[in-house]
Amino acid sequence: VQLQASGGGLVQAGGFLSLSCALSGRTFSDYNMGWFRQAPGKEREFVAAMKWSGKNTYYADSVKERFTISKDNAKNTAYLQMGGLKPEDTADYYCVADNRYGGGDLYREQTYEFWGQGTQVTVSS
Repeated sequence: VQLQASGGGLVQAGGFLSLSCALSGRTFSDYNMGWFRQAPGKEREFVAAMKWSGKNTYYADSVKERFTISKDNAKNTAYLQMGGLKPEDTADYYCVADNRYGGGDLYREQTYEFWGQGTQVTVSS
C-alpha cells in the first residue's frame, strides 16, 4: 500500500484547506483511513479517522466541528477538510491506513500499518 498526501500550504487564521490522501496498491474500500499531525517540538497526535464503511467518523476534541474527514471509494482517496483554521493547527499532517480487519483503536497511531509522507500546513495569525 502506498499513500500519497497532498494539499498542504499556508493559510491565514480562520481560513480553509483541504488535504487529500490517495491510496494505491490495495482495495481502498477495505481500509480505515485517518489523519495524524505533528507540530514542531511536539508529539504526533490523532486528528481524525473514518471506518472503512464510511459510516463512522472520529475526531480529536481540538478539531471537532471544524474538520471533516471523508472518503471517495471511486477515487481511492480520503480527504480532510479543515475550516476555521487556527495557528495551533500548524503541523505536518500524515494520512494513515489500516485494514478493516485490523481491529485496533483508531485513535492510536500504533493501529495504522501504512503511513503517507507528511504534508505541511501553516496557519498564520
